[in-house]
This record gives sequence, C-alpha cells and structure tokens, in this order.
Amino acid sequence: MGKQQVAAHIVWDWNGTLLNDNDAIIGATNAAFAELGLEPLTLERYRALYCVPVPKFYERLMGRLPTDAEWELMDEIFHRYYAEHRVRCGLTEGAAELLAGWRSAGHSQSLLSMYVHDELVPLVRGFGIEPHFLRVDGRVGPSGGSKAEHMVRHLAALGKVEPARTVVIGDAADDAVAAMHAGARAVLYTGGSHSRASLEGAGVPVVDSLAEAVEVAGELAA
Repeated sequence: MGKQQVAAHIVWDWNGTLLNDNDAIIGATNAAFAELGLEPLTLERYRALYCVPVPKFYERLMGRLPTDAEWELMDEIFHRYYAEHRVRCGLTEGAAELLAGWRSAGHSQSLLSMYVHDELVPLVRGFGIEPHFLRVDGRVGPSGGSKAEHMVRHLAALGKVEPARTVVIGDAADDAVAAMHAGARAVLYTGGSHSRASLEGAGVPVVDSLAEAVEVAGELAA
C-alpha cells in the first residue's frame, strides 16, 4: 500500500495566532521587566521590538544582553504571570471555524508552539479544537530560542506531510525562518507579537486576518 499524500497542510502557531493572548503577554512581560526596574511596554512598542531569540529582545530594551541570572528570573516571572492570566484569553475570532473548514475541505493541519508542551496540550484540548490537528507539539527544553529545529522535528513526526506542500501560519518573523529551515512556506499574521513592518522584512506574505492567512496558505500549497 503506497504512502498517502496530503495535498495541503497548515502548521499553526499558538500564542498570538490561534490564541488571542496579547494582553496576557504584555502583562507578563511588564511584570518581568518590573523586577529589573525596566519601564513598562505598550503593545505597540512590544510589537516593534520583539524578536527571537528572546534575550535579544531584552538587549534591545536594556542596551545589553541580560545576564544568565537576570534571564532566568525574567523567564520564570513571565511564565508564572502568564499562566495566571491566560485563563482570560480566548481563541482569535473565527479560528475555530477556520480550523473546521480546512479540515472538512480534506486538508490536514497541526500545531507547533514554543509554549511548554505539558501546559499547551490541555489548553488546546480545553478549547475543543484538538481533534482538528494531526499533532500538537509544544516546547520541550529551555525557552527563548528559535522554532526552526522544532519545526523540522514536527514535520518529520507527521510522516505523511510533505514540507513543500506545507504552510506555516504564525505571528512572528521566526515562524517564517522556521518554515524556510524545514522546506515549507509561511504566511504571517499581524494580530500577534510583531508589527506589520517587522513581519514584512521576513519576505513572506503578511495578512491582517486568519481568514486571509488560510486563503493564502491554500494558494501556496496548491
């Protein structure tokens, strides 16, 4: 029996893409900053400066890379605060319907996030969308790095999905980097962690809604 081919596959990002968690992200970031005496950020400034690896983001704000001790402290505070406030976050408008529509059209999709795996899976399950995905992968290991190698492992674990027919939908320039690293395409969404200007520097389509992202993904994967 031959290997089944899937015509089009989407790898979804979670934070800032499927999950509308901007308020929790900004609140958690500012709580971490307060520990080091840094000024709080607005969402607009966060989007303009945010980058991966995350310590480089802090370097843009502090004028230097944080020490290992500072990074560990900020990372711990960020995740503790974020866990408290994510309960008020919902899915991005229209996300559930788009997931169902892509699946009913006979395509496949999966989820890859840099949010810690053991917390991501029950969160996705709680929104009732887990059945739409072939696989849900969160981060295992240290935080703050790129998604690139995680993307390669994620696609390999899917087995029947071809990278050339895969499109990554995310809200960060690193999603485009990860897609390219794995031989896939990318569409970037402006509703999350990056400004449109910073996303446009990634050299991939940039859209203002998830509906448009899915439409472009279908064209790219055709």
